[in-house]
Amino acid sequence: MSDAQKTCSFERWTALCGRLNLTIDGKTYNALIAAHAEPHRFYHTLDHIAACLRHLNDVRDITHRPDEIEMAFWFHDAVYAPFSATNEEDSAEWAADWLQDCGADRDVFSRIADLILATKSHDAPEDIDGQFILDIDLSILGTPAEIYDDFELNIRREYKRVPGFIFRKKRRAILQGFLERDRLYSTGYFHDKLGATARINLIRTVSGLG
Repeated sequence: MSDAQKTCSFERWTALCGRLNLTIDGKTYNALIAAHAEPHRFYHTLDHIAACLRHLNDVRDITHRPDEIEMAFWFHDAVYAPFSATNEEDSAEWAADWLQDCGADRDVFSRIADLILATKSHDAPEDIDGQFILDIDLSILGTPAEIYDDFELNIRREYKRVPGFIFRKKRRAILQGFLERDRLYSTGYFHDKLGATARINLIRTVSGLG
């Protein structure tokens, strides 16, 4: 069993459902595992979800509703088609419909759906849980160079059908947008921990994209 499978175990899923007072649903768990194993995924896989959950473990005590953040992570890339403009909306809809069917209150499934939708633009909302889900989702930017470079390679593999000159232009614009922010990470925790390394990675990568 891989580290990702251990982190994203059925036991963790059932415990989370229990804390949120949801009906335990092994079918949806299996569907989420299968979705993250789709052959066109190279970065947006179970490894990414596991990394997010491990970061969440470290900051649970300084979030407001950590279980809702965790559920949002399970679903935030549940629907992932590289050329779709509605991945986050479709993922949020899947989550909200399932949560409602499992007995979640409207406030709960609405907040979780909003957290998922926040990962579309990566513009940090005012609430602390929204800031943490975005910072964790972008934590890959602040990893050591060899890990970050694998991330960039895997993103390119997900968009392998895009001609190189177009991919480089669009990728450069995305990364330059992050660099132009006053802070890459909204929370003090991730700003202090990853902010400097993320800037180094982004500057290096943008310069290489020419």
